[in-house]
Amino acid sequence: MSKKREICKVDELLEKAKTYIDNDEEVEKVKKAYEFAYEKHKGQYRKSGEEYIIHPLNVALILTDIYADISTLQAALMHDVLEDCDCTKEEMEDQFGKEVVFLVQGVTKLSKINFSTENEYLIEYYKKIIVGLSEDVRVIIIKLADRLHNMRTLWALPEAKQKIKAKESMEILAPIAHHLGIHKIKSELEDLSLRYLKPTVFYDIAEKLNKSKLERDKTVLEMQEIVSNLLTEHHITHEIKGRAKSIYSIYNKLNKGRKFSDIYDLHALRILVNTEQECYLALGIIHAKFRPLPNRFKDYVAMPKANMYQSLHTTVFGLDGYLFEIQIRTYDMDDVAENGIASHWAYKENRDAKANMQSTTEQKLQFFKAIMDLSNDKLSSEEFVNSVKSEVLNNNIYVFTPKGDVIELPKGSTPIDFAYKVHTKVGETMVGAIVNNSIVPLNYELQNNDIVKINTNKSSHPSKEWIQIVKSTHTKNKIRSYFTKNEREIYIERGKESLEKELRKRKLAFNEFLSDGNIKQICSELKIKNLEELYLSMGNGKHAPNTVINIITKEEKIVPKTANVGNQNIDANADIIVSGIDQVKVNLAQCCNPIFGDDIIGYITMGNGISVHRSNCHNLVSLDERNVEVSWNQVSDKRYLSYILIHVKDTSDHMLDIIQKTSMLDIPVDSIHTINKVGEIIYELKIYVRTLSHLNKLLLELEKQSYIEKVERIQR
Repeated sequence: MSKKREICKVDELLEKAKTYIDNDEEVEKVKKAYEFAYEKHKGQYRKSGEEYIIHPLNVALILTDIYADISTLQAALMHDVLEDCDCTKEEMEDQFGKEVVFLVQGVTKLSKINFSTENEYLIEYYKKIIVGLSEDVRVIIIKLADRLHNMRTLWALPEAKQKIKAKESMEILAPIAHHLGIHKIKSELEDLSLRYLKPTVFYDIAEKLNKSKLERDKTVLEMQEIVSNLLTEHHITHEIKGRAKSIYSIYNKLNKGRKFSDIYDLHALRILVNTEQECYLALGIIHAKFRPLPNRFKDYVAMPKANMYQSLHTTVFGLDGYLFEIQIRTYDMDDVAENGIASHWAYKENRDAKANMQSTTEQKLQFFKAIMDLSNDKLSSEEFVNSVKSEVLNNNIYVFTPKGDVIELPKGSTPIDFAYKVHTKVGETMVGAIVNNSIVPLNYELQNNDIVKINTNKSSHPSKEWIQIVKSTHTKNKIRSYFTKNEREIYIERGKESLEKELRKRKLAFNEFLSDGNIKQICSELKIKNLEELYLSMGNGKHAPNTVINIITKEEKIVPKTANVGNQNIDANADIIVSGIDQVKVNLAQCCNPIFGDDIIGYITMGNGISVHRSNCHNLVSLDERNVEVSWNQVSDKRYLSYILIHVKDTSDHMLDIIQKTSMLDIPVDSIHTINKVGEIIYELKIYVRTLSHLNKLLLELEKQSYIEKVERIQR
């Protein structure tokens, strides 16, 4: 491009910026950024043969169409400088400030990533998208404008690269532009992508449009005049324009089996009015004159789309029997429909751009929240990218709360997904769902426009089976998180109870024992962070209450004088390793029935070897000189006897359900003894488990049942 034409481009950029930026000093900052970029890119050329500076110039021009703020325009002009030129971050920051450099660095990060949809870098690409969205959405908008200009000059690349870039734009960037609501960029990206991916189809549609253009334009102009006169008669100030249908949208409809002649919105009008009330007045006036086509009316004014789009859509039998699709919206709605989140740039309402746009992002664009939630769910790289592709960038459905709020969900979602999207607490307490005034099962697949009501009960909780039913990865992780948290809380409560019980037995005051100094000493010795972690370690069986108490009371176990300290015999066939004693008979005590994983201690009996007890066994004399240290050998498939008591809240027979729970966990039940009391039943189960964690799984599963008051492991 000649210097003269390049200057014309710069002048055009500055003039367009002045149309929405009143401050001349601010506009001068754009010129300064251009001059800086021009000097840095001097001598560089694009594949098209043009001077390189023409690319950032066009990117900035695209952004003026959506009213980009000064910092964004400056960053757009210099977006390749740090990556491709001899320039440091410090040099740029010195002249343009931290905010502009931050945006340029964000775009540079994205530019370094291979956007291919078919290789491992796609994973990192999505993760960089998260960084951009969570820190500043303007980075993404600059990237979209950058790709749009590259698509306009894609002819300069070899055919193979054209198809790769077109596929990336179609599958990754156009959907992002859609979710941001930037229709101008989204629509052109789709058309340009189709042109290179399926040129025959693209030019066939373009030719058909051109052939019918003269006749269509004549019909549209006549219809436009009739509608305009109608609105003027009713004193509604308005603007009407014909609306061009994108080639890609026509291709989509043809791809679904529609005929070219059956595509209604080839004849299309867009009506702009001043107020929301006038939208509905205009609609009534048009319907009174032209018969509407049934089932083709959509009210996105009262119920906006998730990307903030608002408009009334109707299809009517218009002039000469042609079907006309008519959109009616206010000027502000049109601004949002074309520019999406970009319609909230600072200079439109004299507010801070970054804060305003990020606020809009957080409040209105569920797209952002969906990706960020997935990022926070700590998925593996493969799970993350698959979830983004299937749940965020693919076809979603839009359903409604009973109050009319729009909820966006992945296709295939269930009422459980809906409940968790409304609020985690709603999901955790749901007991049923009503869709379109009919009760549906929880695995019902929601459809577009369903009205969903969730019934809840404060005492209800999720089921692990829901994980197999729900569609959203975010919902699955919320359910998993509930059970992880719930199990932790149960363990903590169990640990606290066991410590209190042991302290009472030893006649020690609970509050005095758990002084700040004592807690610090215990945590230090056991390498535990805090009191909650201490309770957790006792609740899950890692440490016995006796062990914890002995740290403070300084009670030590005395090894028998007959012991040969230092020699440790490991018999691979034995369950127990005895410290300092070789070739000795070992028995598991029947009073407390220790199982693998319990904190244990040995007791030297008279003539019957060593009896192994749980450390908190009530029959164990902790200061007895006949105590000896013992530990478990390696894990085996052996099962250990244990007794549990199950306290049931009512007098109904729940025995079958309890047996099913044990069977599911592969825990044989040797016997069940039923104890009937007033208002409750207690079941005593004699069971066989492999390890302490195996037993704890059963206890947790039983404690989750609404009819069970308490479950406890007992000593006999």
